[in-house]
Amino acid sequence: MLPDSNRRTICMMMTGAVLSLPAASLAAPATGATQTLPPGVHRLTLPRTNGAPVHYAISIPADYAPGKAVPLVLALHFGVGQGSADGAGNDVLEILVGPGLAELGAIIVAPDSVKGNWSTPENEKAVNELLDTVLAHYSIDTKRIVVTGYSMGGAGSWSFGEKFPQRFSAAIPIAGTPPQSAAGWKLPVLAIHSRNDQVAPFAPTEARIAQLQQAGVNAKLILLSGITHYQTDRFQEPLRQAVPWLHDVWK
Repeated sequence: MLPDSNRRTICMMMTGAVLSLPAASLAAPATGATQTLPPGVHRLTLPRTNGAPVHYAISIPADYAPGKAVPLVLALHFGVGQGSADGAGNDVLEILVGPGLAELGAIIVAPDSVKGNWSTPENEKAVNELLDTVLAHYSIDTKRIVVTGYSMGGAGSWSFGEKFPQRFSAAIPIAGTPPQSAAGWKLPVLAIHSRNDQVAPFAPTEARIAQLQQAGVNAKLILLSGITHYQTDRFQEPLRQAVPWLHDVWK
C-alpha cells in the first residue's frame, strides 16, 4: 500500500503537458458565456474576496465552441495526508477523470482542496463559487452537470450530491465512503468500487446503492475485483462505462 505522497508522485509523473495561464483569467464573470481559454488542460487560480484563493485545473474539450452548450464535470481529488493539496486537482483530472470521461465532450473542472475534506464549509463555499465562475464563462448545459471524485473525492461526490442536488444531474463517486443515511437522496448515482479496497471498504457502498434502488432511485454499482485503493489509473476503464449511463440519464 502506497502512502498518499507516493501516490501523488506517481500521478504527477503520468500527467501530460499543462498550460499555465495568468491567475486572473477566470477571476470575474464575463458578459454572457464565452470561451476564455483554448482547448487543453490549464492550471489556474480563482481569487476570492471573502476566502482563500482556489487553485484548480480545467480541461476544455477540443471541439468546444462558444454558444454550443456542453456538459460540465466537477472532479474532486483524493486525500493528500499532511501534504499540500496544490496540484491534486490536476492529478485526478489527468490520471483518472480526463481519460475516463473523454468521450463525454465535457468541460472538466478540478479544484484543489482549500481546507480539509470536501465536506468542510470552506470547501463547499469555494467549490460553489468556482462552479458559478465556470458557468459565467462557458456555454454549459445546466441539465448536464456531474460531480465525481476518487477516494476523499468519492466521499465528496456523495456529500455534494446530498447537499446540493439542485446543482447536479448525477453523481459518480469512485472508491468513496457514502453518507450514513440514504434518506432524501434523489440524484441518479453510479458508484464505482473495488472489493479489494483496503482503505474505503466496498460494503457500505454496496449497501447504500441497494437501499437507493429499493427507494426507486436511479442507482447503479460497478463492483470491481483485484484493484486496490491506490491503483487510481485502473479505474479509468470502469469510469468510461459512466458515459453511456449518463447519456441515458440525460434523455
